[in-house]
Amino acid sequence: MDKSQVKQIFLAGVIQGSFKDKSIHSQEYRGRITSILKEAFPAAEIIDPFSGHENSIEYDDDRGKQTFLKHLDLATGCDLLVAYLPHASLGTAIEIWETHRRNIPIWTISPMKTNWIIRFCSSRIFEDIESFAAVLKDSQIKVLADQ
Repeated sequence: MDKSQVKQIFLAGVIQGSFKDKSIHSQEYRGRITSILKEAFPAAEIIDPFSGHENSIEYDDDRGKQTFLKHLDLATGCDLLVAYLPHASLGTAIEIWETHRRNIPIWTISPMKTNWIIRFCSSRIFEDIESFAAVLKDSQIKVLADQ
């Protein structure tokens, strides 16, 4: 895959995680990762499922299910999935699995390198956002995309 072939990138990542209430994790990572991706892939559309759904934790069951399934369709139709997992996320694991089944490259940013979904489904694993940014700035994008 050539860098110019990447038209859509889906940005998966933890939202609610393991919270038992209606809390969500900080979503600041989305802006940081989006900026890194826009610099590396200026022509690509970055699909952020949280954008426009900042209050999704309050959706009723029908709207929540519709939103989740729509985002899953978007993830499985992209050219590249970038997943941010500082800790476990059921929704992101499903997005990774379904994208993996379609042979779409998955770059995962996570310290959980021994987790099976991360180990077996990721094309490339980055320890943290800083190492992700460093590799993309290092012009290793074509090498990564071919892995």
